[in-house]
Amino acid sequence: MQIWVDADACPVVIREMLVRAAFRSGIVVTFVANQALRITGAASIRCLQVPKGFDVADNEIVRRVNAGDLVISNDIPLAAEVIDKGAFALNSRGELLTRDNVRARLNMRDFLDTMRASGVDTGGSPKLSQADRQAFANELDKFVLKFQRSR
Repeated sequence: MQIWVDADACPVVIREMLVRAAFRSGIVVTFVANQALRITGAASIRCLQVPKGFDVADNEIVRRVNAGDLVISNDIPLAAEVIDKGAFALNSRGELLTRDNVRARLNMRDFLDTMRASGVDTGGSPKLSQADRQAFANELDKFVLKFQRSR
């Protein structure tokens, strides 16, 4: 198992949790971004810089992800693609996206895009709460334990 991170929009607190998890567990964590990242802390941490452009990082993650890998992203279309490849998708609020719920999320995303295009202010996502951070940490720990048991 490997963890892939859509790092361009990954909150710093989530990035820090992932670095600690890589250090503790030895799981390879690859941060994919279209800008240079300075992330250190474990030999199992990788940074992959891709060219700037729409969905370039997402496409690179989809190209490289394998079944059983975990992808960290708030991008619902990316989550849908990696789930189709047999990987898992976890957002920064600790919500595990699955085949059962990702299509509903895509539909809601498309609906909100349509609303915004017609001039309706749909607001933005609220800041990460302490409960969100804890939910993310709990879900990440489940994957780390699963990895450690499979060794």
